[in-house]
Amino acid sequence: MKSACIWISTSPERQREYPRLEGKEKADVAIIGGGITGLSAALHLAESGVAVTLLEAGDIPSGGSGRSVGLVNAGMWIPPDDILETLGPENGERANEVLGHAPAEVFALIDRHGIDCQDNRTGTLHLAHNGKGAEELARRFEQFSRCGAPVELLEGEACRRRIGTHRIQRALLDRRAGTLNPTAYTRGLARAAHGAGAILHTHSAAQGIQREGDHWRVDTPGGSVEAPHLVIATNAYTEGHWNQVRNVFFRGHFYQVASPPLSDEIAGDILPEGQGAWDTRTVLSSLRRDAEGRLILGSLGCGDTKPASFLRCWADRIQRHYFPQLGRVDWECTWTGQVGFTPDHTLRLFEPAPGILAAAGYNGRGITTGTIVGKGFAHYLTSGDDSLLPLPVCRARPLRARPLWSSVYEGGFTLYHAGQCLRIVA
Repeated sequence: MKSACIWISTSPERQREYPRLEGKEKADVAIIGGGITGLSAALHLAESGVAVTLLEAGDIPSGGSGRSVGLVNAGMWIPPDDILETLGPENGERANEVLGHAPAEVFALIDRHGIDCQDNRTGTLHLAHNGKGAEELARRFEQFSRCGAPVELLEGEACRRRIGTHRIQRALLDRRAGTLNPTAYTRGLARAAHGAGAILHTHSAAQGIQREGDHWRVDTPGGSVEAPHLVIATNAYTEGHWNQVRNVFFRGHFYQVASPPLSDEIAGDILPEGQGAWDTRTVLSSLRRDAEGRLILGSLGCGDTKPASFLRCWADRIQRHYFPQLGRVDWECTWTGQVGFTPDHTLRLFEPAPGILAAAGYNGRGITTGTIVGKGFAHYLTSGDDSLLPLPVCRARPLRARPLWSSVYEGGFTLYHAGQCLRIVA
């Protein structure tokens, strides 16, 4: 089992070369971070006639935008009523409304720019792995239905047909959602942004920012960009003590394991309509197929720090639990991405200083949230109106004990997975 991200090697959108920043440049808006948020902002700004320059430390993509499960989910991690309770009625209603329509925004961008990202628009499935999980899905179904979302609560044989396992007796189907190849989607956004006139520089890591009069200067190893407005879209891949985004979230990880392509004769009954899925376990397991028929399993935690034998044992345990009909699977590859978490599971949109916009804490909903936030930032910068954003732009409070949050989460994930491998946890 090699260490490699399957989305990179199977992306229909080819990797394009964008030059390193050399020398000094000026722009109306400078963007730090070439993931989905930064590229969505660059695309929408460029389409509005704004001179925008984006800086990415590696290739596009090199962070979480190209390494996720590829679920195009609606809403936040927590259900609508919990969002209202956490954010208050006004902001909660706004977040539910804006992010509820986020998958449609993603699919519209794909269609408008001809992004070849193997998208599937048949929904996603939330799987109840036990009785408590079934109660949670019933609660979510009631809340989503009350909001008018096209959701369906599947029971018994309907679950077996949609998922391909007898282990799940209740699942929540959200028809707003879907799946895609996240690397291809991110590359497609970069292609579209570049075609609209945005200047993209890769291998041009921001090393610091300085205020010079009414402009901000972003320094890189090869040069600098000056702009009156700056967007910091680094989220879980935030580096450098100068970058205040790191103060509002704690970093976590999500690893995945992929099988070789499986024929329909062997695996045709597993997620036959192409939905992506995740279960209600304390430490969730994600399940999906890719366009070539691979089974891809994932869970919270850093796979890079675990031996391949541990990851293989975990993947075998989950596969045999849900899909014993496959027999023995020789896992092809594994990879890990980073996730920006917040204690209340809601994102942060804020202004670290005058002229700077920043976002963090997507809690595993980066494809849809990043797309919406990038578009909303562009609209806010061109009109002063933040209504397209899921939350108002404000000043964020620093999160205390960030390293401790990360250590506790990672330790808990590892213990849970060890319990699964030892068959202590079902």
